[in-house]
Amino acid sequence: MPVRKPSSKLTAIARQSLGEQVADILREQILLGDLKPGDTIPERETSAALAVSRTPLREALLMLEVEGLIEMAPARTPMVAKPSLLEVTHLLLVQSALEALAGECSCEEATEEEIEEIEAMHQTMLEMMDNPDPVEFFKIDMGFHEAIVASTKNLPLIKTHKQFHARLWRARFLSARRRSAREMAMIDHGRIVEGLRRRDKELVSSAMRQHLRLAIDNVRVAFAREETENNLLSGESGHSSTVG
Repeated sequence: MPVRKPSSKLTAIARQSLGEQVADILREQILLGDLKPGDTIPERETSAALAVSRTPLREALLMLEVEGLIEMAPARTPMVAKPSLLEVTHLLLVQSALEALAGECSCEEATEEEIEEIEAMHQTMLEMMDNPDPVEFFKIDMGFHEAIVASTKNLPLIKTHKQFHARLWRARFLSARRRSAREMAMIDHGRIVEGLRRRDKELVSSAMRQHLRLAIDNVRVAFAREETENNLLSGESGHSSTVG
């Protein structure tokens, strides 16, 4: 009798889904500051709190390490990454150049349907401005930028942008949390959408670059505020945290 090969497709999807769910939970806690830079994430306690085994937790931690949110080293407890302001600034400068280039390429390569999708995300964010869920608003914001880069169909650009994009999630989230920053971002997004509609490479490129340069100023303010808050919290630095 012929031997049927067991299908691994459903199992792989389930395992990936669980790891991604755990990553989503940890990512949100890092973004919201429930897990702070320098906090450790002990595997035994965290997996117990999330009611999962260590396997999906480790998968999640590896995903977050790639994103630059977690630091892992042999024989050491995983820790929430604590990049310096200088590191983040350098990453944002490179990202501003990448997104400016993406804006130019998008004007040439984006389909009308892709531009409509980008504009729809902008409209959704405008409707959420008064009382946004911070994480949901941020995800749409990042989706707006990802959609512009994807519309270039330039695979090396898409891959390089993804690498920098992942490592800047928390920094850009800190930037986006300020209402004044959100308002300015919506102005920038409006200029970007207008430029895409007109296929105006210079307008889109300059608006994308300005948008990321503004994020540097916002991140500088956010870092200073975090440092002040941490100085006011005795014993905050270096303690272990678990997810509850």
